[in-house]
Amino acid sequence: MRYRMLGDVRVGAIGLGAMPLSIEGRPDEARALATVHAALDAGVTLLDTADSYHPPGGEAGEGELLVARALASYGGRTDDVLVATKGGRGRTPDGGWTVDGRPAHLRRAAEASARRLGVEAIGLYQLHKPDAQVPYAESLGAMRELLDAGTIRLAGVSNVDVEQIVLARRILGERLASVQNRYSPEVRTAEAELRLCAELGLVFMPWSPLGGISRSSLDGASALREDRRFGGFHRVARARGVSPQRVALAWLLSRGETMLPIPGASRPETARDSAAAAELVLSPTELAELSV
Repeated sequence: MRYRMLGDVRVGAIGLGAMPLSIEGRPDEARALATVHAALDAGVTLLDTADSYHPPGGEAGEGELLVARALASYGGRTDDVLVATKGGRGRTPDGGWTVDGRPAHLRRAAEASARRLGVEAIGLYQLHKPDAQVPYAESLGAMRELLDAGTIRLAGVSNVDVEQIVLARRILGERLASVQNRYSPEVRTAEAELRLCAELGLVFMPWSPLGGISRSSLDGASALREDRRFGGFHRVARARGVSPQRVALAWLLSRGETMLPIPGASRPETARDSAAAAELVLSPTELAELSV
């Protein structure tokens, strides 16, 4: 496993996004725990969840409780595992998403997340999304208060643009450790944010890093469309004898030393396959084909 520095913490270059283990369509408890354990066995040391990761009608924090149970039941060492969670979003009974960036809410949410995770201080706490009804500086001020109080060790922001990252850095200083935006072979619209993270030394954690590659195929009526978006990943995968998902994650890692993908998984075998991408180094020729 290659590594990345997230603030002052060294973590594996591939993390595990725990969202699929917690929302609708989630696996049963035994398979969910086995998936987390498989990731840990493979060298993953960053687990990403959120208080809003639960099925519609469920209780806030179900995903955090699952991560806590997975760590408690793991047979190996966990002292080097960094748990990242997020606050500032919620779920509606019909499966929708809400946003709440009020400082008072963020403080209560972080304290509740720490209790569920069973920690004195959350390793990485991320502001899930800017709230259009709350000045972003006020939400970030609550994050700074949580840092000062020792409720959280490191801070991150998510679903942000360049100006919001700059503001977050100004308010949080060096304790801002990460940015989590959407980025994948399919969706590459966060190039400016990725470049800024590299300049500032912030870890960039792409959510949904595999995009639609799991649904892509070079066969059938959609072959031409899929070939344009994903064909190179399938061709490299066949030549290497690995999955196109592993190639996609290796491509993401090649985008810079601050890139840290957090692919989701709901089966042990997919968690292991994702972790193996940290050892797959693509050639300049392969990278040229994949970066078009």
